[in-house]
Amino acid sequence: MVKARYVSIGKGGMKIFNKEKEKIPEVVKKIIAESDIILEVLDARFPKETQNKEIEDYIKSKGKKIIYILNKSDLIESMKKSFLFPSIYVSSKKRNGGRILRDRIKIEAKKIKKDKITVGVIGYPNTGKSSLINLLIGKSSARFSAEAGFTKGVQKLRLSPKILLLDSPGVIPNEEYSTTGKFSGKHAEIGVKTYDKIKDPEIMVAELMKKYPHIIENFYKIDTEGDSEILLEKLGKQKRFFKKGGEVNTDTSARLILKDWQMGNIKVKNSKFLADEKLLAKSWLSKKDDESFSYLQ
Repeated sequence: MVKARYVSIGKGGMKIFNKEKEKIPEVVKKIIAESDIILEVLDARFPKETQNKEIEDYIKSKGKKIIYILNKSDLIESMKKSFLFPSIYVSSKKRNGGRILRDRIKIEAKKIKKDKITVGVIGYPNTGKSSLINLLIGKSSARFSAEAGFTKGVQKLRLSPKILLLDSPGVIPNEEYSTTGKFSGKHAEIGVKTYDKIKDPEIMVAELMKKYPHIIENFYKIDTEGDSEILLEKLGKQKRFFKKGGEVNTDTSARLILKDWQMGNIKVKNSKFLADEKLLAKSWLSKKDDESFSYLQ
């Protein structure tokens, strides 16, 4: 057991408190125990950053099948072969990839000798787990929101008469429950902590600009030569973000940038789907060695 911060949201607002926390929460262990197949939902822009190796190791130790879902694929230019197997590119927003994933789940379900199959859905906060479920079942049965961690508890939903889906709260690795701020940049980048809750947003913008040169400047059409302070000043003047006395409110400028980043308005690369879904589906579904193949949408 280790000390960790938990967030409780109720009528009285948000409360943060310390308590003893297990390495993997009981609710996630329960989902894994009940599931025959696990869908780990990743952000297609940041697949490595949104992997939870702790939970993956636990799933594998239980002999369960993992299918990696690279969601938000509309926010990247090309669906290159993934380093994760088997994996599927999906865009819940554009409603791409859902049919292929449904077919894949049904194929895996047939390999399991049970009358009813349960599919668990896990992932970091804000990777689009609930939106993915809505895509799969074709209606908005799972609650979802752009606010990280919106889904409460576990929901059981029917994909077909013999296949059930289990939705779950977002979970981050144990080591990232840190009060030192070590993972603040990562959490701002992938949306674990939303733009309005981030401390030191100017620092987070500077880190993003270092990691992704020119992308943010090009989006706002502001020449800064990589200087985040210049960007925040010029953007603030452009948007008329002023404090009393006429000083630019760089905090507001930074939060706008982080909002555009987290909402997918600023793309890592321009979105572009590369091939015909039917041809790729035929190729993927006929692949014998599914452990060494990634579906390229």
